Amino acid sequence: MNLPLFFEQSFQNLMTEDEYKEFKASFDQKRYYGLRVNTLKISPDEFLRLMDKALEPIPWVPQGFFYGEGESYGKHPAYHAGLYYIQEPSAMMPAQALAPRPGERVLDLCAAPGGKTTQLGAHMQNQGLLVTNDISPKRVKALVKNVELMGLTNTFVVNESPQRLQQVYPEFFDRILLDVPCSGEGMFRKDREAVQSYTRYKSEECVALQREIFESAYAMLKPGGTLVYSTCTFNPDENERNIEFFVSRYDLEVDRLDPMGGFEPSRSQWTQSQDPQLSGGLRLWPHRAKGEGHFVCRLVKKGSLPRISEDAPKTHFTSKEAEQAYMAFEAFASENMNTQKAGVYHLRGTSLYRLPPMMQEIPAVRWEKAGLYVGEYQKGRFEPSQSLLMASKAEDFKRVVQLSKDDQRLIRYLKGETLFVDGEKGYTAVCLESHLLGWAKQDAGTLKNLYPKGWRMM
Repeated sequence: MNLPLFFEQSFQNLMTEDEYKEFKASFDQKRYYGLRVNTLKISPDEFLRLMDKALEPIPWVPQGFFYGEGESYGKHPAYHAGLYYIQEPSAMMPAQALAPRPGERVLDLCAAPGGKTTQLGAHMQNQGLLVTNDISPKRVKALVKNVELMGLTNTFVVNESPQRLQQVYPEFFDRILLDVPCSGEGMFRKDREAVQSYTRYKSEECVALQREIFESAYAMLKPGGTLVYSTCTFNPDENERNIEFFVSRYDLEVDRLDPMGGFEPSRSQWTQSQDPQLSGGLRLWPHRAKGEGHFVCRLVKKGSLPRISEDAPKTHFTSKEAEQAYMAFEAFASENMNTQKAGVYHLRGTSLYRLPPMMQEIPAVRWEKAGLYVGEYQKGRFEPSQSLLMASKAEDFKRVVQLSKDDQRLIRYLKGETLFVDGEKGYTAVCLESHLLGWAKQDAGTLKNLYPKGWRMM
C-alpha cells in the first residue's frame, strides 16, 4: 500500500527501525473480521451450536469471535434474528473497557452506526438508561435500526450536538463512551479510500474537534464517574497527547487498563510530560494483534459517585392520548401476547413508545427512538411494530411458527414471500428455531408476510 509520505515520516521518527518496518508491512497483510454475540438473546455457547461453527475467540471480548474473509455473516438468518453484530475486532474494546452495569445512566456520545451502543446495552441487560447520540441525521437512522435489531429497550436515541446535550444533562451520567471522530489511520487497511482522503492537516483538525466534544462530555459526567476516550487512529496527537491535555485541564485521572490479547500500553514517551499515568491506556497495533487498530483510555472524574436506585416500573402515561393508545395496545396484547410490561407510555404522532427506565418524560432534544417503539395507533386501531417483536421472546406470543435452521422457508420469509402453514388465525411470530425474526398474519393455511420491507434479504 502506498501510504502518505508525511504519515510514514511521522512514524519513522516515533518508532525504532525494526518496529516501523513491521508496522508498514502490516498494511499489506490480510485484515481481520469479527462478530459479537448479542447476549440479550443468546449465549456464546448456544450461538456456536446454532451456527455449527468453530470460531476463534477474540481475547479481549468474551462474546467476540473472529471469522474468515468471504464468509457471509450479514446474510445469515441468525443475523436477521439479532443474535450477533458484525464489528471490527479492535472496535469492541472501548465498550468493554467502559463496562457499564445494569441500572446505571450511560451516554454513548458519538454512537452511529451502533456497534458500541448495542454492546453497552448488552452489558446493561436492558436496565438503567442508555442515551445514545449521533449528530448526523443520516447516520442516526442506522443507529435506530441496529438498536431495534438487537432488542434494546433502555435506549434513548437522540440526534443532537454535544453542546445541546450538555445543557440538558449536566453531571448526569455515571459512565460516558467517547469514541470520537478521528483521522482514521486505523482504517487504512480496511478502506483504501481512507488513505486517499487523508491529508497532512486532518489530524490537527480532529484534535480541535475532539477537545471540543470532550469538554461537553466532561460537563455531563458525574463526579466519580467514568469516561472512556477512544479513537481508531495511531496518531499520538489524537491519543496520548490529548489525554495529557485532558488530565492537565480537567479534574481527571487515568484509570489504568491491563494489556490483553495483543493490546499494549499506551506510550507516555510520546508526550511532553512523559507522565507514567499516560501509559495507562491501551493501543492495538495491526503488526502486533488481530485487528485494524484502536486507542482506548479510561478516565475517572474525581469525586464520589452517588448511587441512584431504579424504582419498580409502574404504568402511567405522558398524555391522555398516550393512555388511549395504550388501551388499544393492551387489547392487542390480550389477544396475541402472553406478557405485558409496565412503564411510562408516550405517544408521538401515531407512534406509541414505552420510555426507557429512569425516564418519566421526553426532554427538549431532537430524538429518533425512546425506549421501546411499541407500534402505531390510528383511528382507534393498534398495529404492532417490528421493534416490539425483536425485544421479546418466543414464549411472549400466543401464536408462533418455529422454522429449523435448515428450513428453506426461512429465506423465503426473510425475502418477504407468503408462506403456506396451518395455524390459528391472527398475528403470529415467525422464528429461527426459538429466536424471533418478525411478524406474520395467519389466515387458514396462509401466513401473510409482515417482515419490514427495509429489512428484507435481497
